[in-house]
Parts: sequence; structure tokens; C-alpha cells
Amino acid sequence: MIARYTRPEIGAVWTDEAKLESWRQVEVACALETTGPTPAELEAIGHATFTVDAVLEREKVTDHDVAAFVDVLSASAGEAGRWIHYGLTSSDVLDTALGLQLRKAGDLLLAGAREFRDALADQARAHVDTVCVGRTHGVHAEPTTFGVKLAGFAFEADRNLARLTRAVDQVAVGAVSGAVGTYSATSPDFERRVLARLGLEAEPVSTQVVARDRHAELLQAIALAGAGLERFATEFRHLQRTEVREVEEPFRAGAQKGSSAMPHKRNPIVSERITGLARVLRGYAQVGVEDVALWHERDISHSGAERVVLPDATIALDYMQALATRLARGMVVHADRMRENLDLTYGALFSQRVLLALVAGGRQRDEAYRIAQRTAQQAWDTRTPLRELLEAEPELDLDLDVIFDLGHYVRHAQEIVGRLAF
Repeated sequence: MIARYTRPEIGAVWTDEAKLESWRQVEVACALETTGPTPAELEAIGHATFTVDAVLEREKVTDHDVAAFVDVLSASAGEAGRWIHYGLTSSDVLDTALGLQLRKAGDLLLAGAREFRDALADQARAHVDTVCVGRTHGVHAEPTTFGVKLAGFAFEADRNLARLTRAVDQVAVGAVSGAVGTYSATSPDFERRVLARLGLEAEPVSTQVVARDRHAELLQAIALAGAGLERFATEFRHLQRTEVREVEEPFRAGAQKGSSAMPHKRNPIVSERITGLARVLRGYAQVGVEDVALWHERDISHSGAERVVLPDATIALDYMQALATRLARGMVVHADRMRENLDLTYGALFSQRVLLALVAGGRQRDEAYRIAQRTAQQAWDTRTPLRELLEAEPELDLDLDVIFDLGHYVRHAQEIVGRLAF
């Protein structure tokens, strides 16, 4: 992922240095569980070192990154280096080390997902009684509250947190089963001891590699989490439009610039950035699915793709979560504008209340619907308050104070938002 979208902590998980260090941890853990080395040799192996430059230079000779790393690490351990990579195959190191990296990256994603969810829940509680219009098809429907709206996003964020948790747990696995996964040079007990040292679960049947449906599941969960962030960002973008202006992104007055040409502009740039990156995550999820079907026990067709999509997907989601949390915490809510916008249809959004009152008064539903539809659309089209139109038809015998009471729409808002248990 480009530096612009990489936050330092998760970026550090995916550096070349971090990758090779995770390889070193696996090699050392395996050596420590090997029965051949003497205590002195084990101590030397524990102090074995590498540099990225040395490994890259050696790879020019070997044309094999793991072999180059093993050569460099073994040389640094002296005579004891003969026990490094003993009985292992490259995938034992690569896949197990990848499990370590994904667990670290996953922990950061889970923390970010939790922070975003909690920010939404806090704002939902703060705005439980802030009345606004609900929209379907982009058109005014009926009144709701901004707190109810945000509670829906908070529950979605909680589901994404749960999906990410499951995905990270099931991908934090390793395999030390040797060529084609039969433990011909090691043993299942050896693998158990090594993975216990590393804090990873074991792939039950590795066939030399960890099954790639695990990584696909993680990428799918990341894409879904990104879609949830995009849904929130899309709502934000709509609500910030000049014609709506119910919510705005935080803007640093006197410092931030919304446009290089138009000084008045305050654009929803953070929301748009989230929306764009969500598209990238969906592409990475597709790559994860394509990587599942390898030839026979394994091939390396997944390798090059994973070196791109796994770091990029985790880094991008981490960045998007931070942006979305910033929006959730710092959103500027124009409650007065929300109230104003409720009147844009001149009361037409009370049409269902009119319909139900007419039915309750004894009219057949279709007749009641036609009356409510005629008067509501007349109100909207002629910019005449619906209440005035209904008052002009006293034969309808309606209690207009009850019909046009906003409290009817929001009377359950506290209960709905109260379902937030996090």
C-alpha cells in the first residue's frame, strides 16, 4: 500500500524487516524443538541474525528468497547453522510466519473496528431524540431520529467486528509438516511443540501449505467491513450535500482548504476516500477466492498475489477505520437543518398517518389511500401545507393534532437505540 494510506503501526507489520524477522522466529522455534543441537548450538541459533540487504544480495545467487534467508541466517550462527531449517520446507516457514503477521495485523484491525463501532454507538445515544427525515430511494419517507439512523450503522459495525474476529482467529495458523505435508522429516508432535512456542493453531491437513480458503475468508471479511464503512461514508456524503446539509465532516477552519480554486468549499473528502478504497478491498477479496484452488498438494500461483493483497488489504482497512472513526467522533450535526428539511414536502410525509386515520374511521383501504395520496401529492406539488388541505375537507373528520404529531414517529427511539449493548 502506498505510504499516503499506511498508518505506522500496521505498516510496521509488513516491512521486509518484519517479514524476515517472522521467518527468523519460525526457524528458531523449530531449531529449539529439534533434538540434535547441543545447548551451545541452540544458544548460537537463538542469536542468529540477518539483514535485509544481505538476504537480497544472496537471493541474486539463489534466485529463491527462503533459501537466501536460510543461507544468511545459518552463516551468522557459525557451525550451529547446520541445524537451521533442518527437516523443513519453505512453506513451513512462509505460511507459519504469515500466520504470525496476520495475527498482528488482525489485532490492529479488531481494535480499529471496535473503536469505530463504539464511536457510532456514542453518537447514536447522543442523538436519540434528534428528529430528522428518513429517506427511501433518496426521497423523503417518514420522520426518524438521527440516533436511530446511527444505531443501525453501529450494529452493522458490530457484526463486522464479529466477522473480522472469526476471520483473524481462523487464519492465525501454522504448519510444520514438511514436503507434501506428511511429516516425513519431522512429526506431528514436533509441529505441536513449535506452534505452541509461536502461539498459533495448527492446520489439520496442510498438504505442505496452509489452505487458502482461510486467507480468502479474511479478505472477504475485510471487504465486508469496507462495505460497511462505505455505506456510512455514502450516507455522510449525501447528508453533506448543499441542498441537504444535515451533517458535515469536521473542517479545520483557518487551516484546511476545501478547494484550490473555490475558497467557500467544504467537501466530504474523507467520506469519498473511504468509498474509493472500499472498491479496492472488494477487488482483493476476489483475488483471495482465486487463490484457493492450487494444483495438487500445492503450487505457488497464490504467492505473488498474496504479497500484494494481504498487506494492502489490512493496511487499507486500518486506514479506512481510522478515517471513519474520525468522522463518527467529529461529525458536525445540524439539528436545525434536519427540522427544516422535514417541511420540504409541506407535510406530505404524514400521508401514512392520514391513511391509517381514515381506515380507522371506517373507510375502505383503497378509498382511504386515494384520499391520502391525492391530498399529499397536492401539498407537495402546490407547496400548500397538507394540514391546510385536510382542514378544507372537514367531512373527513380527522384529528389533525394527532396526525401531525412528530412524537408518534419517535416514541420508540429510546428503546431502539437502547438495544445497543456495547
